[in-house]
Order: sequence, then C-alpha cells, then structure tokens
Amino acid sequence: MDKDVYGPWAVVAGGSEGVGASFAHQLADAGINLVLIARKAGPLERTSADVRAKGVEVRTLQLDLLDPGALKTIRAVTDGLEVGLLIFNAGANTYGHEFVGSELDRVQGVIDLNITAQLALTHHFGEAMKERGRGGIMLVGSLAGYMGQARLSIYSAVKAFSRVFVEGLWLELAPYEVHVLELVLGVTRTPAMERAGLRMDIPGLNVADPDDVAREGLEHLADGPLWVAGGNLATAEKRAAVRDRAGLVRGAHEASQRLLPKE
Repeated sequence: MDKDVYGPWAVVAGGSEGVGASFAHQLADAGINLVLIARKAGPLERTSADVRAKGVEVRTLQLDLLDPGALKTIRAVTDGLEVGLLIFNAGANTYGHEFVGSELDRVQGVIDLNITAQLALTHHFGEAMKERGRGGIMLVGSLAGYMGQARLSIYSAVKAFSRVFVEGLWLELAPYEVHVLELVLGVTRTPAMERAGLRMDIPGLNVADPDDVAREGLEHLADGPLWVAGGNLATAEKRAAVRDRAGLVRGAHEASQRLLPKE
C-alpha cells in the first residue's frame, strides 16, 4: 500500500473483527493511520489496541451506521484528516427472512445499512478524494449479489446494487486517479459467520481466510471495478449466466440451505 496514494489516513467501517480487522492490521503494517468504526465496543477496542502497537495513530468510533446522525458523528472525528482510503465492510445481513410476512422496518434496516449508509460515506469521502486527485474506495460485496436466494432476497438485492454502483463510480472517478473496487467475498471464516451457526465444514466447500481476502483486496485496489476474492471467480461467473436462471437459482438455493444450521 502506497501511503502517498492511500494515506495518511484510512477509514474502515466494520473494522473490529474478521475481514475488517485484517484490513486494519495490514494497513497498519503499511504505516497508514486508521479510523475504525464498529458497533461492538469489545472487539473494536481490542483491534485498535493491537494495530496501535504497530506504531500508527488510531481513532475509534463505536457507532451504529443506521443512526440518522452517523455521518455527522464520523465527520466530527475525521474532518481535518487527510483520508486517502475508505473501506466499507459493514454490510452484514441483519435480517434473514422470507420477504412476504417479514417486518418491513427490519427489511429497511438491511437496505439502509448496505445502501444508504454506504452511499453517504462514499459520497462524503469520495468528494474529497476527487478534489485531491488521489485515493481509494473499496466496498466489500458478496457472491450473494449475483443471485436471488430465499430468505436472503433483500440482502442479495442490496449486494447486487453495490456491485453495479461501483462500476459506474469507477468510471466517474478514474479521471481523478481515485481507485474504486468492489471486493466480492464468498464464504469466509469470520466471527460473524461462526455466530450465525453456518456449517463451514461441508466437504468441498470453499472457505476463505479473512487475512487472505483482505490482502487480495488491498493488492488489487487499483484493478477495479471488480475483484472476486477467495478463489470464487468461477462461481461468480456461473452465477452471472443469463441462461437457465431458474435452474441456477434452485441449485444455489439448495447449496445455501446446506450451510444453514439444522433446525
């Protein structure tokens, strides 16, 4: 990571554990100062202490990005800093449910986190990068965004939105030397996945390591608009096929059901 391009500060939303913590450690190893944003105080403080020990400056924000005043709170900490990199890694699926019969306010929460909050941070930090003529924006996506899935229809849809949005943003900011990348993840062994009880011991299942996918993202930040991490390129290409969508969707649904904990 070139500090002259992506430094001296990076903002990592969802930077307390899993892939977010891996980003924090690898950026600290490159000498880039960090603003880490996360909801959970414990993991946030542990990660910040670990990366601060590497000699970089670290600021933390325990914050729910669904808070209407989230951007104002973030600006209170970051205004005056030269932020050369934004990583939005906070787009979790907070509500898996069949759409019909779901609670619409919780559905809206998935949309607001993965679209509204993401757009707000990208708009704010991207504008400064454009004016400066350098920087990077990485939005962490998912293979779920290539195909609709039962109980994940909204999450799949918002991840598809992010991927298409990045392609347009990549074109818009390229003339200003601002690199934009959608980093697409497959199944990754993170604390969040483990808490969800997902079965990652299925024979033949491709499970990536957080350090590896974070490294891929940082190494390929200038190779946008899209990078599929963790050896999942063939899966992404298959899911993007236009023909036989019914068959593809049913097959992916059956595979995803095997991941879920048995009721």
